[in-house]
Amino acid sequence: MRALSIALAGAILASAPAAAQTVQEEARIHRLVGEVRAERLRADVEAMVGFGTRHTLSETDSDTRGVGAARRWVEREFQAIARDCGGCLDVVLPGQTVTALPRIPNPTEVVNVVAIQRGTTDPDRVIVITGHLDSRVTDVMNATDDAPGANDDASGVAALIEAARVLSRERFPATLVYAALTGEEQGLHGARILAEYARERGWRVMANLNNDMVGNIEGQSGVIDNTRIRVFAEGTRTLETQAEADSRRYNGGEVDSPSRNLARFIDGVADRYLTNFDVEMIYRTDRYGRGGDQVAFLRLGFPAVRITEGSENYDRQHQDLRSENGVVYGDTIDGVDFDYLAQATRLNVATMAAMARAPAPPTGVTIAGAVQPDTTLRWTAVPGASGYRVWWRSTTAPQWTHSRWAGDATELVLPGVIIDDFFFGVSSVSADGFESPVVFPGPAGAFIPAPPRPAN
Repeated sequence: MRALSIALAGAILASAPAAAQTVQEEARIHRLVGEVRAERLRADVEAMVGFGTRHTLSETDSDTRGVGAARRWVEREFQAIARDCGGCLDVVLPGQTVTALPRIPNPTEVVNVVAIQRGTTDPDRVIVITGHLDSRVTDVMNATDDAPGANDDASGVAALIEAARVLSRERFPATLVYAALTGEEQGLHGARILAEYARERGWRVMANLNNDMVGNIEGQSGVIDNTRIRVFAEGTRTLETQAEADSRRYNGGEVDSPSRNLARFIDGVADRYLTNFDVEMIYRTDRYGRGGDQVAFLRLGFPAVRITEGSENYDRQHQDLRSENGVVYGDTIDGVDFDYLAQATRLNVATMAAMARAPAPPTGVTIAGAVQPDTTLRWTAVPGASGYRVWWRSTTAPQWTHSRWAGDATELVLPGVIIDDFFFGVSSVSADGFESPVVFPGPAGAFIPAPPRPAN
């Protein structure tokens, strides 16, 4: 194992990824971001709204109405993108017949429409963008009335389709997956099916970017909020064991789950690649009393976040179409701002491209330094990394603030940096300067959880 002290770090700075290469590669992401088109997003939302209802329990035989027609439309869009990129997308339909009281009382096909853009050198490392195709009105069991679902969640599905159009023009080391899910409003069934599909195929899911309601800018109070988007991320990992919880409570990690460091990564992407569009990290899995498809990924141990608009209008969510006392209710297309939706889509495009070009996050990250004047971090090398960066911050700071370049060593000593006073992490860096999310030491921060230990 190669070790590096902070005193030696300056001597190897010349071996860090060259600035000229980094600028050139970043320009490629700027070009991808610039290819997102608001008019295409509008056309996609209009098409989905045009199916009347996309309720999970709605009819599937019609070509013009219901969730079946909507699914087939998404499949055609993905197939068209695949033709344009020379067959770079594999379109699959993971599904199950589900009966789940009370919201799916009878056997119902829950089918997702998924396009897979396979990575060139690390295809089992996967970044997934999701949105849910199904819609609803006030009564979650009403599968017949019009449920346009323009913002909830045609906006998210339009974002992932547009991301596929843009990102399919490039090739990436990691695999990108674009997934229009169903069954969300009836219990997150489509997301569960896709997460299980990923696990069964051995995908190392580094991120699920769940886009759910990313098109509205007018809040309930009338405030217009078109420069802010929220990223919800869980604190402690859903699959945390009792022993891991005991260690985390004592040594920290409550704010450094892989999902939290994924949120920090997304925040940094917005600052670097977008103009006048700010990510607000929310330290919660989701909003109070509510949920989204990212939860199903978290349940299988995959890092996942919910991306959602900065201000919500509850008159436009889960409502029958009607007017009462001068108030218009319902999730119709006039409640979607397509310039804002384009910004949300650009955030996803930049995040997926940056993550896919970066190496995988380091594994096996450990830390030592109890009753010592120095802190030492160690990690396991990952394929495609030309070097690693060690990060630290105050325990009350929201973002990483200090770093040292470690070169291609797998150990770094920080003389005079007291382990008790900071949180620490490690990121991997490619030769052209793309950097992974930061990994907090130990199980609390691992992007790939250790397999369960066999019972004694």
